[in-house]
Amino acid sequence: MQKMQWFVYVIHSDEGLNYVGMTKNIKRRIMQHNTGTNKWTRRGSGWKLIYHESFDSTDEARAREKYFKNNAGREWLKRRGYLWSCLYLS
Repeated sequence: MQKMQWFVYVIHSDEGLNYVGMTKNIKRRIMQHNTGTNKWTRRGSGWKLIYHESFDSTDEARAREKYFKNNAGREWLKRRGYLWSCLYLS
């Protein structure tokens, strides 16, 4: 039996907002963000995937998601050119 991968992802909206999350299905999750089923991303539109990483366990993915949601993680993403806006949603 194949183990499901967890993904930590960063998406960016047309309005300049960024969002960090984790999921097992990136394609489905971005569709949910773009159709307004996620309360935190409803104020944005045109969400696009700008970065993602995969993990074998929920714990690893959750730790990386938490890192990207703090200042050090945001700076890590900015230094690599993934973030260009200062507006974040968690």
